[in-house]
Amino acid sequence: MKPNASPPSPSGRRGTPFRRVVTASLIGTTIEWYDFFLYGSAAALVFNRVFFPDSDPLVGTMLAFTTYAVGFVARPLGGLVFGHFGDRIGRKQLLVISLLLMGGATFAIGLLPTYAAIGVAAPLLLTLLRVVQGFALGGEWGGAVLLVAEHGRPADRGFWASWPQAGAPGGNLLATAVLAVLAVTMSDAAFLSWGWRIPFLLSGVLVLIGLWIRLAVSESQVFREASERAAASARPERAPILSVLRDHWREALVAMGVRMAENVSYYVATAFILVYATQQAQMPTGQVLNAVLIASAVHLVTIPAWGALSDRLGRRPVTALGAAGVALWAFAFFPLIDVGTFGSVTLAATVALVLHGAMYGPQAAFFSELFSTRVRYSGASMGYQLASIVAGGLAPLIATALLASFGTGTPIALYVAAMSALTLVAVAFARETKGVDLSRVSVREE
Repeated sequence: MKPNASPPSPSGRRGTPFRRVVTASLIGTTIEWYDFFLYGSAAALVFNRVFFPDSDPLVGTMLAFTTYAVGFVARPLGGLVFGHFGDRIGRKQLLVISLLLMGGATFAIGLLPTYAAIGVAAPLLLTLLRVVQGFALGGEWGGAVLLVAEHGRPADRGFWASWPQAGAPGGNLLATAVLAVLAVTMSDAAFLSWGWRIPFLLSGVLVLIGLWIRLAVSESQVFREASERAAASARPERAPILSVLRDHWREALVAMGVRMAENVSYYVATAFILVYATQQAQMPTGQVLNAVLIASAVHLVTIPAWGALSDRLGRRPVTALGAAGVALWAFAFFPLIDVGTFGSVTLAATVALVLHGAMYGPQAAFFSELFSTRVRYSGASMGYQLASIVAGGLAPLIATALLASFGTGTPIALYVAAMSALTLVAVAFARETKGVDLSRVSVREE
């Protein structure tokens, strides 16, 4: 097949316009990331005192971030399970299940008794619910981006597939906005006592909205045709994950490497910044939340722009630009926060997230194009989620430990730069995928 061949129905099929597919994926991922990021913000601001009250402030924060990291450990398992069934029965059904799991776990966190009420059972239950969150998010990402990528056209796939990616800053924006409003309208004592529960309980309403939109979307023609070919074949199919490990392990390693700088820089700029700015720079919580709010809004807008640029220049050069950019900016990021003004913190977070978007925007199309249809959900999820354990899951914990040991942001900047170097190596070994035909049987047909 020619690399630029259009899919059978680029505008959607059987009454599902393509823009509705994009909207459903964007809203669904925004809600799921709202749930996931809300936990990270609460871990930095509340959980260290509500669930780990007997610890030193930085130690309590590290314990809270440890439960935060558990969610990342569960993500690969979710990616494998959802990827297996998503490659066998379709993307849509698995997306509905992931949304229900994530929303239910987040709502339950809002109802949890504190350490003062039930002792050590409180952080244990918190950790269990975080595992459910991670498992659900592990299955969400692959299905959401593939649904858009497989419905769309090769020529502008980077742009349209980047919209579900925008759900990450969209969710962070929503979570930070809710927390910022509560920080302004409530006293610290009231927020610590019961106000922190409100954003978690709000998740129940958001999930109902997401389900209503997501249930109206059809399966992609690319997946349906691949399933029909598999059903007509006399050969038994291997489990998708086994096919990835046997035939696509290079692509999975590339995906993992590409994620290192992207994942670490994001959680340093959105989660750890709350710790560094409030405890090291002694800034008010509300100001830091508002700075992240502004940065997330800019991030949301720029992600599709980077995705569109990758349609012109390719996935590799745009990703490499982002990795090099966050490595350099890390050494300005912490000195700017040390200045201790709202403007300096806003600038630090905004530039960091704009540069992050250069890696994150093309990522959905990049990873989708690395794998063939019958293993695409499993392969993309495996590469994406396994990197989350050692990258995003540990980033706030490692950054907090470095701050506790050295008392300065320079070692953390070196940590970000080292992860950027790994990403640049992965990009160097990757093949350019821009414009490939997603209906191909083998990733090497193009």
